[in-house]
Amino acid sequence: MTADCRLYLITPPGLDDLAAFAHTLAATLDAGDVAALQIRLKDAPDEVIAAAVEVLGVIARSRDVAVILNDRPDLAAKFDCDGVHVGQDDMSCTEARRIMGKDRMVGVTCHDSRHLAMEAAEAGADYVAFGAFFPTTTKDAPTTADPEILAIWQETMSIPCVAIGGITAANAAGLVTAGADFIAVSAGVWAHPDGPAAAVKALNAAIAEGLAARG
Repeated sequence: MTADCRLYLITPPGLDDLAAFAHTLAATLDAGDVAALQIRLKDAPDEVIAAAVEVLGVIARSRDVAVILNDRPDLAAKFDCDGVHVGQDDMSCTEARRIMGKDRMVGVTCHDSRHLAMEAAEAGADYVAFGAFFPTTTKDAPTTADPEILAIWQETMSIPCVAIGGITAANAAGLVTAGADFIAVSAGVWAHPDGPAAAVKALNAAIAEGLAARG
C-alpha cells in the first residue's frame, strides 16, 4: 500500500468539443490533487484519439498529472503517453508491456478477481484496478466488487490497486479506508451538480477522510 491515496481522473466517454473540454479540464485539475488522467475514448478513430492526447496531454503534464491512454498500447507508445490501461478483453498485459517498454506504466482491469490481479502483477502490471464498487452508468460493469478485496490485496501484494466504478465524493472515503491506492472517477466528477472543480475538491476531502480513518 502506498502511504497515500490519490485521485485518478477518467475523461467522459465522448468529447464532442475538445477545445471546450480542454478549458474545463484545466480548471478541474487546478481545483485539487489529481495523480493521473486516463483518456478513454472507446471506438474513436485514431485521429480523434491523437488530437485528444495532444491537447489534453499538454494540460495534464503541465500540472504533473500522468497521461494514460485506455485500450491502445500502440497509440500510447506512438504518442508518448505516460502509460496505458487495458481491460481483460483488450490486449494482454504481457503484450502491452512489450509495446510500452519498461519505463511507461501498464494498468490492468481485474474486475472482482484477485486471481486476475495476481496474473497481471506477474505479467508486469504497474497497477491493478478492481470494480465496479457501485452502480455506474459510464460503462457496462460485468462484476460488483466488495471493498474487502482492497484490504486483502494490500495484505498480500505490493503493487498499487485502483478502485473504480460508480465512485463519488459521497462514497469514496470507505474505499480509501479499505486500502485503495487510487480512486478512479469519471461521471462522479463530470456530472457533479456543482461542476467538476467542486467534485475534485470534494473527492480530495473524502480521500483525506478515508486516510485519517485508515490510520
